[in-house]
Amino acid sequence: METVLSMLGSCPHPEMVGSGAVPGDSGSCCDPHLYNLPIENTTEFSWIWLTFGYLVIRNETKALGNLMNDICYSLFSGLLTRLQTSAPTIRTLSSSNSVSQNIPSSLWKLGRLNHVAIAVPDLEKAQSLYKDVLGAQVSETVALPEHGVYTVFVELGNTKLELLHPLGEKSPIASFLQKNKTGGMHHICIEVDDIKAAMTELKKKKIRILSEEPKIGAHGKPVIFLHPKDCHGVLVELEQA
Repeated sequence: METVLSMLGSCPHPEMVGSGAVPGDSGSCCDPHLYNLPIENTTEFSWIWLTFGYLVIRNETKALGNLMNDICYSLFSGLLTRLQTSAPTIRTLSSSNSVSQNIPSSLWKLGRLNHVAIAVPDLEKAQSLYKDVLGAQVSETVALPEHGVYTVFVELGNTKLELLHPLGEKSPIASFLQKNKTGGMHHICIEVDDIKAAMTELKKKKIRILSEEPKIGAHGKPVIFLHPKDCHGVLVELEQA
C-alpha cells in the first residue's frame, strides 16, 4: 500500500491524497479531467488507476502491459475523435476566408440618403402643410423642365423631402398621379462618390438605368434613376456627391 500511496503522491495534486477526496471525485487525483484525458466516466478512471497500482505491487508485468495498451488505445481513440470533430469547422473557416478574399472591392460606394421624393397633386397645399403646420424649413419652387417637374425641398435634421409636381404634359409625375390621385412616395435618392463607375458596374449586374447618360438634377449635380423592377419596386435615384 505504501507503494500505491507514493505513486499517488506523484500526481498533479498530491495534497489531496489522504485529505478525504475519494477516487472519482471532481478535483481528486483520480479525476480524469485533471489530465485532459478523453475518459468521461470518473468511476472507470478510478478503477484503472487502482488496478494500475495493484499490478505494480504484484509485479504483474504482462497484465500491466495489457492495461497500458488499453489506456493508450483509449487515449488515441479519444484524440482521433476530437480531431475529426474539429476538422470540418477548420475547413469551413478556411473556405469562408478564401471566398471573402475573392470578392472584388467595388470602385464606388453608396453615401448618405439625400432625400425622399413625394409626388403631390397640389404643390401649394403641400408647401403649407410642411411650413405652416409642421414648422419645417421649406424652399422656393424650382422648375426642372428637363425632368418635367416642379420641385420644393423640405429641410429635415438628417435628410430632406422633395415635393414633386408635374411640369408639362409628358411629365412622369403626371402619369404617377393618375394612378395615385392623392399623391405618395415617388422615389428615394442616395448619394454616390462616383456616378460613372456606378453606372458601369450596375449595367454589368443587369440593373437597368432609365437614361443613357446622367442628367443634371435639382441640386445641380449628375443623377441617374434605376428601374424599380430591378430594385424591389422602389425607384432609386443616385446622385453624385
